Amino acid sequence: MKKHLNTLFVTTQGAYLAKEGETVAVRIEGKVRLRLPVHTLDGIVCFGNVGCSPFLLGFCGERNLTVSFLTEYGRFLARVQGPVSGNVILRREQYRRADDLDFSARMARAFINGKVANCRALLNRTVRDHGDRLDSEAVGDAANHLTGLLKSLGRGRPLEEVRGTEGDGAHVYFSVFDHLIIRNKEDFFFHRRSRRPPLDRVNCLLSFLYTLVMHDVRSALECTGLDPAVGFLHRDRPGRSGLALDMMEEFRPLADRLTLSLINRGQLQAKDFVVSEGGGVRMKDKARKTLLTAYQERKQDVLLHPFLEEKMPLGLFFHTQALLLARFLRGDLDGYPPMIWR
Repeated sequence: MKKHLNTLFVTTQGAYLAKEGETVAVRIEGKVRLRLPVHTLDGIVCFGNVGCSPFLLGFCGERNLTVSFLTEYGRFLARVQGPVSGNVILRREQYRRADDLDFSARMARAFINGKVANCRALLNRTVRDHGDRLDSEAVGDAANHLTGLLKSLGRGRPLEEVRGTEGDGAHVYFSVFDHLIIRNKEDFFFHRRSRRPPLDRVNCLLSFLYTLVMHDVRSALECTGLDPAVGFLHRDRPGRSGLALDMMEEFRPLADRLTLSLINRGQLQAKDFVVSEGGGVRMKDKARKTLLTAYQERKQDVLLHPFLEEKMPLGLFFHTQALLLARFLRGDLDGYPPMIWR
């Protein structure tokens, strides 16, 4: 089992990362402000104008440490990784299975089952905790609708129908998402998903957190030896990480829940965002650091993995699910168990 380590997020513009012995040194305006031993990290994420020395990039590659580069607003640009690890036989099996549309539909049903079940759990939990402060009837109806969709995800549904179910579930879920916001409703509201750029503060938070989850899922798949580009639900497209997008589906409600927590606890305010003349919304540096800290803390929470029935930090769930998928493709498991929160 992979040891749960930390991700180094560098958001200070103009920062430069260099190798000093076995450590990563973060220099700002020529002065070293932070040193971290490489063996305590499982990834580095750089936002905006952040530079890295070639020696550090090579060192990270040798240690199987992925360095990702995002825009200042969280849009993924590129990543640097070392030689591809893992078993070529596993990858060949992944490619063969991805060419089988019946098998792809089976995998897609598992991923969407996890996503819809976790969305329903988020709705039910919010009604239970804050039922007196929101339209509990509308949210409850949406949760019941998701239950119906889960029942329809039976065996034999072809891939296109599974995609249709996923779309229906997303529509129902997001149709009541605004009800889940119970504080600062004038500043934080949700009407529909928007991105590139996000057109409101909630979408800004969702898009940023989805990027972080994507980074972690993709790193977990690569560490397991799977190819994150070849998916089952998300078919091949140049530049798209299909399998990472597949597995990310069951983790999206994690980002949604953290977004709601930051808003409903008042940890973020309207003043923490900037709205451009074109309507695009982005976070200020302080807000981005608040979000990153909350995400890192959330990954430290110890939960019971429902399939393995073993307690582990939430951050390890990405690697655990990737490992279970690899075991299924090898034939060691009868099916892929999606991550479903209890």
